[in-house]
Amino acid sequence: MKTKAAVLFEPHKPFEIIELDMDGPGPGEVLIKYVAAGLCHSDLHLLDGDLPPRFPIVGGHEGSGIIEEVGPGVTKVKPGDHVVCSFIPNCGTCRYCSTGRQNLCDMGATILEGCMPDGTFRRRDSKGTEFGAMCMLGTFSERATISQHSVVKIDDWLPLETAVLVGCGVPSGWGTAVYAGGVRAGDSVIIYGIGGLGINAVQGAVHSGAKHVLVVDPLEFKRNQALKFGATHAFADAASAQEKLTELTWGQGADQALILVGTVDEEVVQAATAAIGKGGTVVITGLADPEKLTVHVSGTDLTLNQKTIKGTLFGSANPQYDIVRLLRLYDAGQLKLDELITSTYSLEQVNEGYQDLRDGKNMRGVIHF
Repeated sequence: MKTKAAVLFEPHKPFEIIELDMDGPGPGEVLIKYVAAGLCHSDLHLLDGDLPPRFPIVGGHEGSGIIEEVGPGVTKVKPGDHVVCSFIPNCGTCRYCSTGRQNLCDMGATILEGCMPDGTFRRRDSKGTEFGAMCMLGTFSERATISQHSVVKIDDWLPLETAVLVGCGVPSGWGTAVYAGGVRAGDSVIIYGIGGLGINAVQGAVHSGAKHVLVVDPLEFKRNQALKFGATHAFADAASAQEKLTELTWGQGADQALILVGTVDEEVVQAATAAIGKGGTVVITGLADPEKLTVHVSGTDLTLNQKTIKGTLFGSANPQYDIVRLLRLYDAGQLKLDELITSTYSLEQVNEGYQDLRDGKNMRGVIHF
């Protein structure tokens, strides 16, 4: 079959809209018709060369849609089911899935290669060149053949154009606070970076009952949004936030410092480590060039003050459980999703959407098919 898709051929070049040939679903695979795709910053890392994939690749890793066809052996979904895609597949049986850590599933090893778990590809152009798919999904495409382990069935009455956000940004941010950070009632939290993930770290911290939620972002628009989502204080720079944090906590420091900036650097890690008090935790969710060393702090400070620095993937959430859980919190009016969407685009406007993200105009942009 044919599908129109936005693809990257090399870094530092915009997405191109082309038509690809695509195989139907084989064993354990499903054919999905995408309804919506989120414009997440992680795809910019491919474009900017910070996170090199195998090229060429179909972009997009945040998607929702309807199952049109299933291959032999598929048991998780059936045609007509509404699903949200998980950018981390979860097999349910590997060491990590079987111990409640689906976000670390071994099937995630090929998400930058863009191939299926067996190492093969399902998309090619008229010349026979094989195209990978970002996170095995390639949501910047009208349709896709993907693994059944990459989809989560959701309640049919939920709007897919909104539900798309819980495939990456919402659980990654919310879980950074709730799971990886372990925010508890009465804690003081400082959050660096209020984009599609950081704004949901605010929601997670508020949900957990944090007393103080301070945010740091240079853009006034994003600071104002954070305050609307429950942050107690907002600052343009880390130094100003540190000064207020010291005052609010009587010098004790934050319990958690959550790093969700678009590109993590040494400066923000040092600021976060200085912001936490004794026994505090720094959680790094944002990405950077894997070749760059971005964590340089005093080991003595960590030891004598018993501080922790840790990373998290997918907010340490479990996709099969937490995607449904978050959507039911939304359905109950306890999680804001509609308010996250700033602008919507067609597939052909994907580059415009990412420019809006770069320019700080969007909290979250969504492509509608």
